[in-house]
Amino acid sequence: MTLNDICELIVDCPHSTAKDEGSGYPLVRTPNIGRGRLILDDVHRVSKEVYDKRSARAVPQDDDLILAREAPAGNVAIIKKGEKVCLGQRTVLIRPDKRIVDPDYLVYYILAPQQQYGLLGTANGATVAHVNIPVIKSLPVDLPDMGTQKRAAGVLKTYDDLIENNQKQLKLLEEMALRIYKEWIVDLHFSGYGDVEIVDGVPQKWKRVCVNECLSFHMNGGWGKESETGKNIHPGHVIRGTDINKIKGGEFSEVPLRYHNDNDIRKRVLQEGDIVFELSNGNINNIGRSLFIDEFILNKCGKNTICASFCKFFRPVSRACGLILYWEIQEMQTSGRMLPFKKQGANGINNFAFEDFLDHELLIPDSEEVFSFFESIMTKMSNCQRQLAVLIEARDRLLPKLMSGEIEL
Repeated sequence: MTLNDICELIVDCPHSTAKDEGSGYPLVRTPNIGRGRLILDDVHRVSKEVYDKRSARAVPQDDDLILAREAPAGNVAIIKKGEKVCLGQRTVLIRPDKRIVDPDYLVYYILAPQQQYGLLGTANGATVAHVNIPVIKSLPVDLPDMGTQKRAAGVLKTYDDLIENNQKQLKLLEEMALRIYKEWIVDLHFSGYGDVEIVDGVPQKWKRVCVNECLSFHMNGGWGKESETGKNIHPGHVIRGTDINKIKGGEFSEVPLRYHNDNDIRKRVLQEGDIVFELSNGNINNIGRSLFIDEFILNKCGKNTICASFCKFFRPVSRACGLILYWEIQEMQTSGRMLPFKKQGANGINNFAFEDFLDHELLIPDSEEVFSFFESIMTKMSNCQRQLAVLIEARDRLLPKLMSGEIEL
């Protein structure tokens, strides 16, 4: 059979861009299509009128699948109960025939290596960046009986539920840290603030410093080469802006491995306590995404890890400065205080006014309580990321074996 044979419909998206209206119905674009689940954090939203227009060919329903035709091509996610969404550009709606195939099983089946190669592979072994509708519809399908489908999907869903719960816990930890940072450092409502003299906005014994004073070193990233050619070449992973949120969520498989000469990596190799910062991006909201480098991340990425050329890394003068700077950046991103440093580019690439940011002032507390709190938050977040990585790796090992029948249930 083919995918078209086991589906009630396979419908392409409207070939138009819908503007983010800030409220209303979620508009599922390719970045919102994860591996199995929709990612609706920071999703674009549209009005009822736009929703109706974009759903004219088919109204997305519970248990429908949405597949990304580009960037990242081949990702597919299921619409869970109550998720009323419409299609963004470069997406495809797939409605399984539930008499033949379990929708959850079909998600994992499409994500398995053999089916991904059927969608994305070429005769010469290269990978396509765009999947056409005829290729999707003609994808070969070989299904086990319905009972086996449901058992296999159930195992993988259990892992995905655990992953989702850990992701929620991680998000709650970050939200708590941001709330406390704003209360203690931005609004100065720290423990015992009523008994502390505050002069010109600076509590007694605290210090007001500019970002540049917090750094011992900062440098742009690099990229390296695709192959190991030349002398003194070192393999090393490169953390791109697009990898930052994935790494925070325990995903490391897509961080690219490149090859670098001595000059490329001598000053660029990341160390524990460094902060990776995204400097430029086509989406202005992504500028300022940042990652605190800890021992766990370095162990997962390996030695000679650097950040990519559209990023910069900061090396703080102390652990205390690093913690405050990192959470200052996070709070500025969420509150909008970062916007004055983001510059719209005429060529479609937006940039960050880094030299101006070096003069940005922040407060360094004289309080063990403050540093202990943020240190404990970072430890809890790292432990959560560690657990996520274990779960993701276990699921990804099981998925192809269950979909190919190598493991029978």
